[in-house]
Amino acid sequence: MSVSGWFAGVVAALGLGGAEPPVYNGYLEADYVYVAPLTPGRIVSIAAEEGDTVEKGQVLVVLEDMSQQAALQAAEAGVQQAEANLDNLQTGSRAAEIDVIEASLHKAQSDRDLAAANAARTEQLVRQGQVAAAKRDLDRASLASAEAQVEQLTAQLTVARLPARDAQRLAAEAALAMAKARAEGARIDLADRRLMAPVSGLLDRRFYDAGEVAATGAPLLSLFQPDRIKAIFYIPEGERADFAPGSVLTLSCDGCATGMQATITRMASEPQYTPPILYSRDERARLVFRVEAQVTGAEGLQPGQPVTLWK
Repeated sequence: MSVSGWFAGVVAALGLGGAEPPVYNGYLEADYVYVAPLTPGRIVSIAAEEGDTVEKGQVLVVLEDMSQQAALQAAEAGVQQAEANLDNLQTGSRAAEIDVIEASLHKAQSDRDLAAANAARTEQLVRQGQVAAAKRDLDRASLASAEAQVEQLTAQLTVARLPARDAQRLAAEAALAMAKARAEGARIDLADRRLMAPVSGLLDRRFYDAGEVAATGAPLLSLFQPDRIKAIFYIPEGERADFAPGSVLTLSCDGCATGMQATITRMASEPQYTPPILYSRDERARLVFRVEAQVTGAEGLQPGQPVTLWK
């Protein structure tokens, strides 16, 4: 802690120098970003250790991908088959075959409606930051596959009712589009086996090691951005009116540079009793308001570090 911060704290504690501003005790906190898989799998490798600096887009975790590779190969084979079928058109269908196609079309339409609802819900969750963008891509690929299936069966039904070489070609083209959509979904699923850093920052914790099996959505790593550290402190009920978002305070701590500042970004609307970690003879059981303040030039500071602030 700087000499000025220490002096201000002593003056406030002893009740000396009535002109000195109030001093508030608090601690530093970070907003953590978690790296988690969309699907379960065994961890092959983790490319960073706790305390390492990572860059956005850097591959941090690799999961086993044998089944995903096989799925992609099957999907690509489906594309090749659809391309071959496009050159091998057939026409004419019996009434029983038309009934089968109509039943398949009804099911495909139901699958498409469900896929559309899932895609819309995922899109909303991505905007809210609750799921990864990769999940949205998977749902979009599923919707595209379902739509292609409907298109394929619709075209087949048209061919069955109006046998014609051109209509049969339309069905084959729709089948090819569906096969390509499935292949794209398989590529996305395979790419998800390599988990990348969503932001540049510091790797704070590793929750798994290589060889362990990660569950769907289970955090494997946590990151935070050193330049986005915030100070958490509490102001007495009677002094809340003296502060507002945008207010700038001076901050000091052990290892802090002289004259550091923090800008208030959020203030609690409801009071609470002073947290036990901040108890003192004068503060015990007082009603206070929780305040968050973004620290300027916070590089090198650590979450949990005690700080002192004053206006």
